[in-house]
Amino acid sequence: MPSLGHFAARPRRGVGPLLDSFVLALARYRPSHFLAPLLFLPAGLVAGSLPAMNEFFFSLFNVLPTVLLLLGGALCLIYGRQRQLFMLAVVYIGYFLLDTQVDFYRDTGAPRADAPQVYHLVCLLLPLLYGLYGIWQERTHLLQDMFARGAVLAAVAALATGLSRSFPQGLLDLVSSVYWPSLQVHWMVLAQLSYLAFLLAFGLLLTSYLRQPRPLHAAQLLGLFGLLWMLPKVFLLPYALHAMSSLVMFNLTAAVAHEAYLMAFRDELTGLPGRRALNERFQRLGQQYVLAMVDVDHFKRCNDTYGHDVGDQVLRMVASRLRKIGGGGEGYRYGGEEFTLVFPGKSMEACLPHLEDIRQMIEGYAMQLRDRGSRPGDDRQGRSQRRGQSSQAISVTISIGVAERDAEQRTPEEVVKSADQALYAAKSGGRNRVSVHGKSRRGAVRTA
Repeated sequence: MPSLGHFAARPRRGVGPLLDSFVLALARYRPSHFLAPLLFLPAGLVAGSLPAMNEFFFSLFNVLPTVLLLLGGALCLIYGRQRQLFMLAVVYIGYFLLDTQVDFYRDTGAPRADAPQVYHLVCLLLPLLYGLYGIWQERTHLLQDMFARGAVLAAVAALATGLSRSFPQGLLDLVSSVYWPSLQVHWMVLAQLSYLAFLLAFGLLLTSYLRQPRPLHAAQLLGLFGLLWMLPKVFLLPYALHAMSSLVMFNLTAAVAHEAYLMAFRDELTGLPGRRALNERFQRLGQQYVLAMVDVDHFKRCNDTYGHDVGDQVLRMVASRLRKIGGGGEGYRYGGEEFTLVFPGKSMEACLPHLEDIRQMIEGYAMQLRDRGSRPGDDRQGRSQRRGQSSQAISVTISIGVAERDAEQRTPEEVVKSADQALYAAKSGGRNRVSVHGKSRRGAVRTA
């Protein structure tokens, strides 16, 4: 199995990752994406299920949707998150329409004449528009995109209003009828078309998350479940509408803020904390620590030979291994093909075995490649061909320079500079080795 360091340059056409793309893709799906929604939405469920509520919290939930629309909307505009802006607007419009009906029902003891049409239309259109805006990516100019989304919302609102006024009974029958009696069960409080709309929205948002795992997509997906819980209980529980609408909107707003943080502090390609996060970490280091600089050997040759797609896969693979470093180490992407490992409170002797382990782990990992140009269109034919073919395998190596804080290098910046010097020594000495500032520690060098 050859190493990138021994490959002559080849045309990049037709070569792509085979097995590693699946393995590395799994690392993109993180439980942390769902952490905030799993805190907010159960809180909304508990608050919405209360039979009585303190006057302070009741007043808070009355104004919170409006506050969140303004605050979240401003945050979305700052970061160009048109999708979340209109999702907030759709949830708020649904909340406002139903809140008007609920207030009338509480004051008079009877529903308004248009309550059935409004309720069933909200239950049908809310998940549809929520799902539509959730997958509608920002691709055009900011104002053009906002105009297009606003035009869709205005058209749907105008159509629903016109039909409800001109054909109230016909529209009610259309949206509330039981179309599939065999599928109707006792727990289905909403109309069948509403459940179909939720199912469609769930499929769209789940696909969006699977294609691009992000906290924002996770928040959208779980927010849909909050709406599904809320709508059947609007007239049954006194605080369900206010509490769950508030928490769904808060969930979307928090996800925008979460992604803003990740944009600043986490590298999108590898998932590791980025340079800014590393600088923040430097400020919290104590009196004893070790820093290691890691560089992927012959990375430019990898890009020139196999293309940037494979280069990205290499960086993800290396990052996934660095994330597993032992000895209390923390991995960061420094820039390009360079990474930094931070060992707070550790000595050089304690860190070196773990650095050698990670070097060997990456050296022994095989990335499988196959020719995309020869890929058949039929899946069964492709599986049949792969049984008799062996994929091309490549491996990569890393060089590591490591330095420890001491009396001569007292700041993290000075330690990083020393680790950089050790890294240069490792690369000058043949690569694929760990070099300690002031002395060299050679690892096994891969040969062709």
